[in-house]
Amino acid sequence: MNFPRFIAARLRRRTEQRLFSSTVTRIGVASIAIGLAVMILAFAVLLGFKGTIQEKLFSLSAHLKVTRYTLNQSYEETALPKKSKLSESYQTLPLVRHLQMVAHKAGILKTPENLQGVVFKGVGNDFDWNVFRQNMVEGKLPDFKSDTTDSKEVIISRNIANQLQLNIGDGVVIYFIQNPPRPRKLKVTGIYETGLEELDKQLILGDLRLVQKLNGWGPDTVGSYEIFVKDFNRIKEAEVQIVKVLEPEQDLRTVIDEYLPLFDWLSLLDRNLSVFLTLILFVASFNMVSVLLVLIMERIPMIGLLKALGSSNWQIRKIFLWQGIAMILKGLLIGNVIGIGLCLIQQKYRLFPLDPENYYMSYVPIEVNWAIVLILNMVILLLVTLVLILPTFIIARMRPVNAIRFSK
Repeated sequence: MNFPRFIAARLRRRTEQRLFSSTVTRIGVASIAIGLAVMILAFAVLLGFKGTIQEKLFSLSAHLKVTRYTLNQSYEETALPKKSKLSESYQTLPLVRHLQMVAHKAGILKTPENLQGVVFKGVGNDFDWNVFRQNMVEGKLPDFKSDTTDSKEVIISRNIANQLQLNIGDGVVIYFIQNPPRPRKLKVTGIYETGLEELDKQLILGDLRLVQKLNGWGPDTVGSYEIFVKDFNRIKEAEVQIVKVLEPEQDLRTVIDEYLPLFDWLSLLDRNLSVFLTLILFVASFNMVSVLLVLIMERIPMIGLLKALGSSNWQIRKIFLWQGIAMILKGLLIGNVIGIGLCLIQQKYRLFPLDPENYYMSYVPIEVNWAIVLILNMVILLLVTLVLILPTFIIARMRPVNAIRFSK
């Protein structure tokens, strides 16, 4: 029989019958439960927030972009051949998932009442619509299947549609900025919304062949290659692999370089979360130390009696450690139920809304990472258990005679 564990179990049952002791114990359990639940929610919201923003960004801007090296800072790219060492060998690169070819051209959308500066992004049949489709709020994707002529169908953002008062099926004239300006009549077939104002206020999607024709390019020429990697966390490794097959005149940039303020902001959220979680762990540990000290002080006569009967200091300390561990495990169980339960409810019913203008999304996003949940449980269990050893040192300083007299 495990003597310390047996005594701890008996003490737990006795503690539940004492009003003061049971109240203190509930406070300790509640501190662990609330701490774990808040940690689970914090990580789920952070991962969901970062994941949602990155998905929206990657639907319109790939992980990596290859253009012809130039000092030109405009939206339009210098001509790049479709066939290159990279385009023909990217499938052999283990970290690359997809490569698509696009071209950009600046223009002005004009209606009888309003006008709006935009960037026309020409895409082809290799464009990954599966990534973009989640942004569609109205209409349908354009049809680029015709082999004889370029399509005049375009997708515009809800921001642009509201500015120009355009609806699905409406026609709109775009004046491409070149010398001389060249107008084209376009038809709106779809409306998208990402919530990322920098993209929504200027980007429209249309046929790559229209840009090729306006620039005087042949069908074998594009503006840039957009590359998606299999794991965004390994984008630096993928960048190294891609650089090895680039030609001297080709330039490679990552989405982090393109949108550095946005990724700096997401990194700041990580640092803030670290500080927040540290404070929660400190409070939970402090509460458990206080609870265990109270339980030890209540059992001073018992400690003196056990010492008089020959129990070692370590045996007696383990009795209270077992009590503490039992409270921690109970708190973890309750915390997991509360934290994971709230995450699943928010995932399904989206009860907590957000202002899209400030947060880029209309509800609080949730992404539960079970590995992180497991790590949080293990960290709390190990850390708080180690901290609980500190108050048990007081047991070694107690003399049996004085401890027994304490009850009188």
